[in-house]
Amino acid sequence: MALKQKGTDAAAADPKKRRRVGFSGIDAGVEANECMKVFLDYSTVDFITARNPDEAGSEDCTSIQPFDLNHFFGEDGKIYGYKNLKINVWISAISFHGYADISFEETSDGGKGITDLKPILQSIFGENLVEKEEFLHTFSKECEYIRDAVTNDHAIKHDGTTESDPEVEIVRVELQGAAAFLYSRLVPLVLLLVEGSTPIDIGEHGWEMLLVVKKTTQESVSKFQLLGFAAVHNFYHYPDSTRMRISQILVLPPHQGEGHGLHLLEAINSIAQSENIYDVTIEDPSDYLQYVRSSIDCLRLLTLDPIKPALNAIVSSLKETNLSKRTCSLKMVPPADLTETARQKLKINKKQFLRCWEILIYLSLDSEDRKSLDNFRACIYDRIKGEILGGATGTNGKRLVQMPNSLNEAESFAVYWTQDGGDADDQTVEQQPEDLKTQEQQLNELVDNQMEEIVGVAKNVTSRGKDKLAELAGQ
Repeated sequence: MALKQKGTDAAAADPKKRRRVGFSGIDAGVEANECMKVFLDYSTVDFITARNPDEAGSEDCTSIQPFDLNHFFGEDGKIYGYKNLKINVWISAISFHGYADISFEETSDGGKGITDLKPILQSIFGENLVEKEEFLHTFSKECEYIRDAVTNDHAIKHDGTTESDPEVEIVRVELQGAAAFLYSRLVPLVLLLVEGSTPIDIGEHGWEMLLVVKKTTQESVSKFQLLGFAAVHNFYHYPDSTRMRISQILVLPPHQGEGHGLHLLEAINSIAQSENIYDVTIEDPSDYLQYVRSSIDCLRLLTLDPIKPALNAIVSSLKETNLSKRTCSLKMVPPADLTETARQKLKINKKQFLRCWEILIYLSLDSEDRKSLDNFRACIYDRIKGEILGGATGTNGKRLVQMPNSLNEAESFAVYWTQDGGDADDQTVEQQPEDLKTQEQQLNELVDNQMEEIVGVAKNVTSRGKDKLAELAGQ
């Protein structure tokens, strides 16, 4: 880590220059997002062992965009006490060591103190953060770092190459030894790029990683470049099975959009089926990860023989029922045996199956049939209302109230209800007409968001699985 102060030597060398005396305002600080940049150094992507040392200090490296740097720097996300502060951090794509270059013109306490940058950067990058000389040395010293992690004694299995690039393969390793050290060096990227993430406990039994690596051969020696990874935990499920939970998936920014995340999910599903895992879950997936996952699972579900007749029954009900006047209700619930079949054969857990079930129903509807589409939305509305307020015929004392939230005003509401006990009259929450109107608006916002997600996944499934959808329509 290098700290460089600029612009003070000239003033000190000329004693005739006098400083102006005055009262300065309170230091407003600077947001970390405005003064800090992070780069992934791919200048040795061809795995050369000799390099120009000046390359690591240039800004020609691949810039990465952390989701939010501010949250590492206190409650307000600001840095205080520096004039014209610049923080550039380079991360090696070879060994994942980091080097931080910090420059500023001067420091002064403007009423908020002077932020100590070193411990904050160390909280993000840990022992990966080294001085420039050592950082440069790692490119030659640890050029085989990835290869050691994927070819050590704890490598379990190669799951084959991807169709788009025969040099790219997915390697499954136990989170021990070299692979555990590799994960510890990837933690800073996880913290920077995955919102709300925390490091996993690699000391806990059952952890493994799937690594997306690009393998090349130079002079009969295999070289490996890491493109992405998934951390997966296998844990006991009563009475005699194992569940698989995907804890983290990260594709390095230069390689996002190339399908590697999709291939990781497909490899995990393949492992779960081949090893008869009970089911697969994902811990707090991002919206995009859930979008990819649902697209994959919908296409997989189309291969199940019982899916077509079950979908036809729901579609027929949506065509024949009139939900516009709310004189009757309809629940788009799949047969229980179909839910279990999806778990047994495809390892899709119940919650994910129900999500995909609604998408498949939407895909089965005639896009020109306004009545069926309106009925479909009404069913989504009833489900969401029941989940939030407790049933279609009453609220059970629950209320949906608007809450102040600077992060997302469109979804800033909460549910509350009275505690158990007391007379029945004491449990009744009187709702004024304006309260009911606001509640209806907020529920419709949730329904609109859900419909947008369903339509988005449905479009992706249609574009990726035209043949399967055609077969389904012809049955």
